[in-house]
Amino acid sequence: MSHVVIVGGGFAGVWAAVAAARVRGGLRITLIAPGDDMVLRPRLYEPDPERAALPLRAVLAPIGVRHLRATVEAIDVEARVVHADGAALGYDRLVLAAGSRLVRPELPGARRLFDVDTIEGARRLAAHLKGRRDVTSVVVGAGFTGLEIAAELAARGRVVLVEQAEVIGPDLGPGPRPAIEQSLDDLGVERRLRTTLAAVEDGVAVLSDGTRITSDTVVWAAGMRASSLTAQIPGRRDALGRLEVDARMRVTGDVFAAGDVAAARFDAEHRVVQSCQHATPMGKTAGHNAAADLLGLPPIDFDPAPYVTDLDLGAAGAVYTRGWEREVAFTGARAKEIKRWIMERIHPPVDDVRRLLALAGQVNLPVPF
Repeated sequence: MSHVVIVGGGFAGVWAAVAAARVRGGLRITLIAPGDDMVLRPRLYEPDPERAALPLRAVLAPIGVRHLRATVEAIDVEARVVHADGAALGYDRLVLAAGSRLVRPELPGARRLFDVDTIEGARRLAAHLKGRRDVTSVVVGAGFTGLEIAAELAARGRVVLVEQAEVIGPDLGPGPRPAIEQSLDDLGVERRLRTTLAAVEDGVAVLSDGTRITSDTVVWAAGMRASSLTAQIPGRRDALGRLEVDARMRVTGDVFAAGDVAAARFDAEHRVVQSCQHATPMGKTAGHNAAADLLGLPPIDFDPAPYVTDLDLGAAGAVYTRGWEREVAFTGARAKEIKRWIMERIHPPVDDVRRLLALAGQVNLPVPF
């Protein structure tokens, strides 16, 4: 019996598994991930990290997908074998959906840093802050994650946001920046631009300009890179380490890639960003095509919905934008309502197999706002 192996238990991996199950036709499907849960990373900035954990068995078991709890160490493309925790697992088609990781700095006191990149990191931060108020937090990196965690921490006390660029949210562009700046002002979030972190001492964050900030918490939120497993797959990679894929998510031969490890074309001018918004349809496309390739069924092309963003800004609401120019459509309470709607909708259904399989067949699912 032909075997589809999926590496990764995030949005891309889980939806690849469901999409492959939808067209199964006698295939074996195995998803390899080290933990018991699918971690909804877009929710890890929230105060309760447990809301970001969804049991993988609740999604995979009802559709007959095996979950191998293991960490992949190596991929032998020529032999078509995945090595995970000392075991060798053969495949006929492979979907690499191993995600991305935070680029951690090498600086004095780095072990004192917190992050919300993993659920373990988010739990550690939540435990550190439990029951505490009037704390001083330093957040390093004013991108999407840094802005959201800074806005959340503002409810607990003083926040200093550190960014090495000349502007807040450099990758978000100028469109939403005035609304973001106003919200940070409303929240009392201080900014240190053209600066980065030099060291973390006991109770002190030392910035690159020599400033010393007495702080209870230092959160690192700067820089992401694709899983190092991409280096084991022949193919071209971008600056983030992502593998270039075609419109069907194929990298080469028997290997497909999806999610944060894949540099797919969104349109003629843009490649996808590392987000669940793109990981989900990439996973559906890759999973379908991996199974269809073995069964002689028609493939499908990646068909992403129109690009939107919704940045949570804590008590100041949110900023919702449309398009690659990030034209602001909603701010404040209305944008916050949409953010909450999105955060609920990213959860795969676990109590309705028919709906789960139906959603796997809908690659293009635009946000209706």
